[in-house]
Amino acid sequence: MGLRAYVARRIVYSIILIWAVITINFLIFSMLPGDPIAQYVASLKGRIDKERYEQLRHDFGLDQPLHVRYLHSLISLLTFNFGREAGSGEPVLNVMREPMLNTIILMGTAEVLSIIVGILLGVIAAYKRDGIIDTVLTTGSLVTYSVPIFFVGWIVILIFAIQLHWFPAGGWIPDWPRGYVPTSFEYVLARLRYIVLPTFTLFLFTVGGWILLTRACVLETINEDYVVTARAKGLKERTVLYKHVLKNASLPLITSVALAFASLVGGAIITETLFSYNGMGLLTWHAIYPVPNLPLLQAIFYISALLVIIANFIADLLYGIIDPRIRYG
Repeated sequence: MGLRAYVARRIVYSIILIWAVITINFLIFSMLPGDPIAQYVASLKGRIDKERYEQLRHDFGLDQPLHVRYLHSLISLLTFNFGREAGSGEPVLNVMREPMLNTIILMGTAEVLSIIVGILLGVIAAYKRDGIIDTVLTTGSLVTYSVPIFFVGWIVILIFAIQLHWFPAGGWIPDWPRGYVPTSFEYVLARLRYIVLPTFTLFLFTVGGWILLTRACVLETINEDYVVTARAKGLKERTVLYKHVLKNASLPLITSVALAFASLVGGAIITETLFSYNGMGLLTWHAIYPVPNLPLLQAIFYISALLVIIANFIADLLYGIIDPRIRYG
């Protein structure tokens, strides 16, 4: 099978997956217990008469048969028309715009740093296997990867915010005086101060996983015949490790990298809540508690699943580019 046929088949599979995600998304939110209208009214601490109750059911489309609601949900999600947020009445996409950008900045920075550092240290750990460097890196990775992230965040806040006063303990931007317009430099510098601690927390929590994964992948290929041949040719050890060994051991890493970037939009609920960072994680928490905000939750879950599907599609295409042994068939 050629590349075009393979891409066409993957596109068809991806379309089927998107339809399945929309269907599951609709069924989950349709079968949630309780009356969403009653919960919405309760969140406003008010009461309504029967006429107003029926009007709200009509506005939210809850008076329609199940199949009609499913078709409406299918069309809405495919066109990214997620409706309006229950509390403010703002379009859901407008509500998500700023938190999504903040989360991409936070998690994107943390993921890029953890991937780069984790892969480099993972290769070193595999090369120095059973030595003191390998022991230190492996033990440290297991510790940071297994400790709950909220505990890591507490320690980071205690040391760098409370004890040393180097960075703010929470928030995402300072409370500027009324009427004060910061310069671009002041704004960027302020954002950097607020993003350091949550980024460092996410980095500590995730870098260990990349070290362990890279180490395992490299150990599977470091004793292959082509590696012995490369060394016999007199190539530098760095060239052998990063050009020959890592390249051929990178397929699992590609999948993990793609999924890591696909999960950016989902946010980090615990970290963003702990640091009061205005991102998708904190937005998701507010959409769940105290009263579920169903249109917002549906949009968040759909976009997160859609990005995972796209990331897998890209990863499958990269396999054949990086590893010539793979044929599209």
